[in-house]
Amino acid sequence: MNPLVKIVISALLIGAISEIARCNSNIAALLASLPLISLLAMIWIYHDTHDIERISQFSWSVFWYVLPSLILFIVLPVLLTRWHVPFYFALFIASGVTVLAFFILKTVLKRFGVEL
Repeated sequence: MNPLVKIVISALLIGAISEIARCNSNIAALLASLPLISLLAMIWIYHDTHDIERISQFSWSVFWYVLPSLILFIVLPVLLTRWHVPFYFALFIASGVTVLAFFILKTVLKRFGVEL
């Protein structure tokens, strides 16, 4: 599939969710929480390669990476509403904590024989 088509479809999806958020943040949050980007990526991988093993590995990795990414959704609202940290600074801190959580998860999983 043409890379430009992939980019346009993905961008439209993200744009649509951000526009929906203006009217109804709950519906936008529901849509954003769905693994739509992961599903699109799996479709693109399958369409381009038909490599089931690659899709399986991708799906497994997404599962593990979702766990530390949840920390962002805890840290960000706490920084914004309880500590009144300015938005971009709070986003930066929450992202940093999430990256740290990724490294911690990767280290812990490696001890159990799971390679990401």
